[in-house]
Amino acid sequence: MLKQDFNKDWTFGNNISIIEASTKGIKKNLNHVDLPHDAMILTERSADNPAGSGGAYFQGGNYEYVKKLILPKEDQGRVVFLEFEGVYMNTFVYVNGDLAGKNDYGYTNFYVQINDFLRYGQENEVKVVVKNGSQPNSRWYTGSGIYRNVKLMKAEPIYIAMDGVRITTVDAEPDLAVLQIEIAIKNENLGLHTGYAITTIKDAEEKVVSEEATKFSVASRGEISAWQRITLSSPKLWDTDNPNLYTCTTVIKLNDKVVDEDITTFGIRKLQLDSVHGLRINGRTLKLKGGCIHHDNGVIGAAAFKDAEERRIRKLKEAGYNAIRAAHHPMGRTLLDACDKHGMLVMDELTDCWTHGKIDYDYATTFIEHWEQDVERMIGKDYNHPSVIMYSIGNELAEIGSRHGNILGRKIIEKIRSLDDTRYITNGVNPIMTTLGRIKEIAVDQGFSELSSSLDSGEINQVMQAMGPLMGQFSSSNIIQDMIEEALGVLDIEGYNYSPERYLIEHEKSNNKTFVGAESHPAALDHIWEIVKNNGFVLGDFSWTAWDYLGEVGIGKVSYEGDPGIIVYAPYPWITAQTGDFDITGHRLPISFWREIVWGGRGHKPYIAVQKPEYYGRDAKLSLWGWTDSISSWTWPGWEGKGVVVEVYSDAEEAELFINGKSQGRKTVGDDFKKFYCKWDTTFEPGEVEAVAYIGGKEVGRYNLKSAGAPQLKVTKEREDLRAGSNDLCYVNIELVDASGILNTAVQRKVTVAIEGPAVIQGSGTGRARTEENYFDSMHETYNGRMQVVVRAGVEKGTATLIISTEKSESVTIEIPVV
Repeated sequence: MLKQDFNKDWTFGNNISIIEASTKGIKKNLNHVDLPHDAMILTERSADNPAGSGGAYFQGGNYEYVKKLILPKEDQGRVVFLEFEGVYMNTFVYVNGDLAGKNDYGYTNFYVQINDFLRYGQENEVKVVVKNGSQPNSRWYTGSGIYRNVKLMKAEPIYIAMDGVRITTVDAEPDLAVLQIEIAIKNENLGLHTGYAITTIKDAEEKVVSEEATKFSVASRGEISAWQRITLSSPKLWDTDNPNLYTCTTVIKLNDKVVDEDITTFGIRKLQLDSVHGLRINGRTLKLKGGCIHHDNGVIGAAAFKDAEERRIRKLKEAGYNAIRAAHHPMGRTLLDACDKHGMLVMDELTDCWTHGKIDYDYATTFIEHWEQDVERMIGKDYNHPSVIMYSIGNELAEIGSRHGNILGRKIIEKIRSLDDTRYITNGVNPIMTTLGRIKEIAVDQGFSELSSSLDSGEINQVMQAMGPLMGQFSSSNIIQDMIEEALGVLDIEGYNYSPERYLIEHEKSNNKTFVGAESHPAALDHIWEIVKNNGFVLGDFSWTAWDYLGEVGIGKVSYEGDPGIIVYAPYPWITAQTGDFDITGHRLPISFWREIVWGGRGHKPYIAVQKPEYYGRDAKLSLWGWTDSISSWTWPGWEGKGVVVEVYSDAEEAELFINGKSQGRKTVGDDFKKFYCKWDTTFEPGEVEAVAYIGGKEVGRYNLKSAGAPQLKVTKEREDLRAGSNDLCYVNIELVDASGILNTAVQRKVTVAIEGPAVIQGSGTGRARTEENYFDSMHETYNGRMQVVVRAGVEKGTATLIISTEKSESVTIEIPVV
């Protein structure tokens, strides 16, 4: 069934009941919006908002979206559906005042059949009510409202069911591929009908490579599957380096008339898994260089724009990643499309909890009633995406270790396998989470009775932070092993969170198992990657996280002696987690370059980062989810002649540091902090700092930083134009650079942005983790010399003008054609 965009021209406001309106005099605040739309990002934050540190101190709320719809009289008798790709959360869909559909989970796509509720040839009202006022309901920032796309579909009563074309690669070799195509056909008419299901497959150049027609008969109110087996010669296989895609067009014909059509994009690839070669794609072993991501898109909130999703995947791929894990919920279609296009592998995940909630109003409140339906929707959405290689049934589940919990886990796995036996199943098992109720007993068992008083929190991240380097020994406890054995035994791949030491322990017990690090501390990669490289049964690792996100505020912060705050989370006005290889604007951070080097990238070219001299000499406590408080800059006015720590990342044997041409000494790469890392405790002098890398005494690479002079505005846009009436985004980067183009990270200025013409500012801001600024504000103070504006296309054609000005009276104007 073909889908039509249903994103434009909605009315949005707070949801007020008739009783509230009449008795309290509360009025609706109505605005025009286009979808996708995040209502939460537009709210004012406050320290006492119940979403708390997990939700970045944003407000929840109850909202409604209203759209008018007119369908011609000739559509009467056809089937009409709406698809919602994601609404957060507790959604009620009304058509002309009557309830047509409902969905609780905020991360699954769902369909609502509305043809029986419509008045044909007249104006109809579609109203979507979103109940996200019960807070907190998540451990991270969720957004509110219709944050993913909505589609309208209509067809004759004999039609292809929702997600009804399933394309399976039976076999794939360089010279030949065999595909199996299943087409689910429904008949909502009375009377048996006979017709043809016709499939046409085209390659990326629009060349027809296969056509097949299959005759079928379907009875009244019946549903059948038409099956086709197709052979393709010299297929263009999909993998991470060559993400080749095909298009499958399926039509249903009755009496030579086309009554329905479906267009599906897919890739041809062969997956293999064993404990010797590990994961193979098209016969080639591939190690997963993975990262976990939450779903928000930084300054535009949770709104899932195609350009935002593609931008993130493209940047992660350029930084060396080849896999991402959805944390901790099913991905949206737009993000999966981006992964298909750019060759990014996916671990898609069902949920963060089952029947034991982690926060007051989370998915545990309805999971047991809806999990089967939500599994079906996740599998239906994912099935034709070649990027999806495994499903995770959950994250750090409290039920792991319970016999009844393991029975539920088996049911979920059996359900997934009944729907899709072509992919592998894992689980993000955190051994510490499994035994939080017995954590003190384990501390005593492992000989750490003095630590037991630090483990009273019951909040998993705080417990792990308190354990620090002792986590590995805790995870190898016999008590834990006994509790998680059954839960792990039902998986294709044993997935561990923060427990890499278990791979070798478990392999000694059974050499048939395979393992993946579903979640790991980012700075532990040097140790973890040695295990991954040297053991075929370890598939790879997913760092927490690949991209900074809203909520779980301050989880990756650096703390100094005397700083206020709790062990893990930070107080208001913190807004981001301050963890990840990229900040929320997509700026690449130092740890990302270290990670790329650990993975074997950069061709021996070193990298330099400098710890902030304002903290020089103070004892720092690094978060398990963080990195040092360093940036790649040699611009530190006011610190001349004072102490500074310079970090060099390299895969060479030795590195030498030069400041203004004077050697600061040569060091062996790798120290008691990290492999691929060394540092110099030296004195800051403006000018140039340079690192030279050596292997066998010979230079193999160098990298330098120079001090910046007086800054001026530099504005660059990431695309040349926008399409009128689309959801195209143009990311505009604002930097303070000197006459030579060197970024001045030391000078921060307040920048005001405004736009004229056929476009709007979707959001703006910086990567600053602690701020009271809103992303809908027109003025922001730069952070490390940067800020970002995201411009969204309007309906009309013309030229949009973005005006950027600073408190220093500087002003830059750029034009963005809307064509």
